[in-house]
Amino acid sequence: MKQHAPAALRNRAPIAEVLARELPASGTVLEIASGTGEHAVFFAEAFPALQWQPSDPSEEALASIAAHREDYMGTNLAAPLRLDAADPDTWPVGGAAAILCINMVHISPWEATLGLLRGAARLLGTSGGPLILYGPFIEQGVETAPSNLAFDENLKARDPRWGLREAEALDALAAAHGMARTARHAMPANNIILVFRPTGAGGIS
Repeated sequence: MKQHAPAALRNRAPIAEVLARELPASGTVLEIASGTGEHAVFFAEAFPALQWQPSDPSEEALASIAAHREDYMGTNLAAPLRLDAADPDTWPVGGAAAILCINMVHISPWEATLGLLRGAARLLGTSGGPLILYGPFIEQGVETAPSNLAFDENLKARDPRWGLREAEALDALAAAHGMARTARHAMPANNIILVFRPTGAGGIS
């Protein structure tokens, strides 16, 4: 029932270093597309003052998250919720201090990203908290690594609706929902973290 993603073991520590700078001191972190659940357990343990809420639309993923959660000794990791990023009107949460989404934007239809930004704007509008996106992106003026180009081709071959997204397209989408990018963090293996907050919560850095 437990699933394991080798990438989660490799990237969780570098991601946690950035989260320590970007997450609020308290409140609920909604993790969207939690996948295997390994990140949720690791981050819940790393940030015990925060309540961690994993979610995923997949029954298989939800079962894996629940199985990993059984081994967690803390009390700040909630049971996983079924949540479809593309349909924010049905999200079973009323608010969040922060939203984290790892490796979903490029492995899903663009509609999932549209829903993600709309839902994030609604949930974070009152708290001013961050929407934190991790993954490979295409950036204007930045040479895309050959490995990312090959990955993009592979994704599109698997599903033409998938593929690496342009960071600037996310900036525009965020602006349309009253949010702005406040940070960009370079990460190992040609990934980056983009942070968006409701307009007025900070400037691009």
